[in-house]
Amino acid sequence: MEPGAIVKIRDVLQNYMKQHELNYARFSSLSGVNQGTLSRIIQGKTPISFRQLEAITRAMELPADSLFDSYIEECFAYPTSVRIRPFLIRCAELGRLDCIEKMVSRLLDDLFYKTALFEIGEELFSNNYSEAAALLYEHVSESEKFQHSERLALCRYRLFQISLSKDLEANFQAAIVFERHIQRLDESYQLDALKQLIDVLITVKKWQKVDELAVEMLKIAEVQYRRPPEGKPKHPIYFYVMYAWLIRSAVCEERQDYKGALRYVDKYTDNSWIKEQDDEARRYIQQFKEWATANTYLYRLLSGEAEALNPYADYIASRPDEIMLALGYIVRAALKFKYDIDEILKRFSAYIPTFLFPSNAGDYNQAMMNAECAQ
Repeated sequence: MEPGAIVKIRDVLQNYMKQHELNYARFSSLSGVNQGTLSRIIQGKTPISFRQLEAITRAMELPADSLFDSYIEECFAYPTSVRIRPFLIRCAELGRLDCIEKMVSRLLDDLFYKTALFEIGEELFSNNYSEAAALLYEHVSESEKFQHSERLALCRYRLFQISLSKDLEANFQAAIVFERHIQRLDESYQLDALKQLIDVLITVKKWQKVDELAVEMLKIAEVQYRRPPEGKPKHPIYFYVMYAWLIRSAVCEERQDYKGALRYVDKYTDNSWIKEQDDEARRYIQQFKEWATANTYLYRLLSGEAEALNPYADYIASRPDEIMLALGYIVRAALKFKYDIDEILKRFSAYIPTFLFPSNAGDYNQAMMNAECAQ
């Protein structure tokens, strides 16, 4: 046999039976495969199913994936979804991405298999086999790149989701690629897709685009709240309405338009239009109320309202996880408006990781002052 040549499964099976002096009855007992079926497989008269391949492989005590390359070659004589699906699923489970690549790249020469491969990709994605699913989505999207279909849009969305990582620049590039497909997504996916795009763009401070997407989210969410789609997004639809207002207030904050930010705070504070009254709705409403309270104090403070300083300090005192961030805002406002914050810094001294140094502005924490000036 030439190096690199693919062995035939029936040859491996026949050689094993000869070496171990096994007849059909004995190997049938070991493998659970019918004697007649074994005979027809060895004679090349019937295609082997993937279930039979696994049974034969176990009986020969070979590694589970040892005959996968051979199966790919033989499968194409009788390619059906009944054979393809279990094989691709098992390849994903065993990390045999190379076999998935070989199988899929051949199958997509025939457009008949696109739907089946997409559905298998969805199954793999839902079971967290992301790398394997990505291979299928890439091939399906490539085969549909000129059709601008809903399936193409969903493939690009899945690839965007799979690609997200701690690399902010890579996430941004993935967002650019995906964003042009979002309008073709099924409406049940659009709100979650918009939220993920917004969250990525916030990390790279693309505030103009963030605002545009928040406006789009608001428009879609308000329509869907009146006429719910067949599929359900991750959160209740009213969440996306309030989230869009929250994001628009954050954009105003970045633009130092604190009056505008406060107007949007009023929007997501108002929950009188929400029809749902279950525990989930109450939790979401309470969460947005808490954000609204904190942001109202903050935007008043950053607008130059010294009266908001002590109420804001009292508010954050019961929220240890927010204290360091809030102190940064307080120092920033103090630098701009000459607030006296000595008592506040003393109150929260346990949360300030450096020593206090005297300055012309009082006993401000110099390290914090420098950090805020650097921003």
